[in-house]
Amino acid sequence: MMSIMTRFKDIMSANINALLDKAENPEKMADQYLRNMNSDLSKVKAETAAVMAEEQRTNRELRECQADMEKMESYAMKALQAGNEGDARTFLERKTSLGSKLPELQTANQMAAANAAQMRKMHDKLVSDIGELEARKNMIKAKWAVAKTQDRMNKLGASVSGASQSMSAFGRMEDKVNQALDQANAMAELNSAPLDDIDDLTAKYDTAGSSQVDDELAALKAKMMLDK
Repeated sequence: MMSIMTRFKDIMSANINALLDKAENPEKMADQYLRNMNSDLSKVKAETAAVMAEEQRTNRELRECQADMEKMESYAMKALQAGNEGDARTFLERKTSLGSKLPELQTANQMAAANAAQMRKMHDKLVSDIGELEARKNMIKAKWAVAKTQDRMNKLGASVSGASQSMSAFGRMEDKVNQALDQANAMAELNSAPLDDIDDLTAKYDTAGSSQVDDELAALKAKMMLDK
């Protein structure tokens, strides 16, 4: 019984919240604590039943001893009424013998009653704490699920942010390429030879006086002169 009581006190004095904070998986840790406490509850129930049975036994022995003492006194009175003083003495001697055991029986009964009260108190406290931790376990599980969901959302958010940064980087690269292309086109334009309008002007007059039609007309006239 002492080992169970010691373990029970250790569990009750432990800072469960601090231990859960350090746990990698508080949900599993909470389940393990409840399994341990339910296992302890089974042992506490068995011990409590045994101690209560001991209390009942010592109480019964005490009552029986007191009843026997009263019975011996009653028989002694009857013996005296019958004029049998020797028998009365015998009954009173038995009463005295029983009375010598009475303090020991009373002490045993008091100790058994104290142990039973302590075990019942421990049993009731453990049942209450298990009920409270069951409710807290459900809350822990709910919060743990929310935390894991939030963590996944944070990771997805980081991926989306990375994609946005990549898009921004591509935009900057595109702007840089366009700028380089504009600079190249400008340089090509500057490097090209300047146009000379005089060439176009002279070509206009070079072709103004004669044309293919005029040449053919002259040839046709010459041919007609020969035919005459």
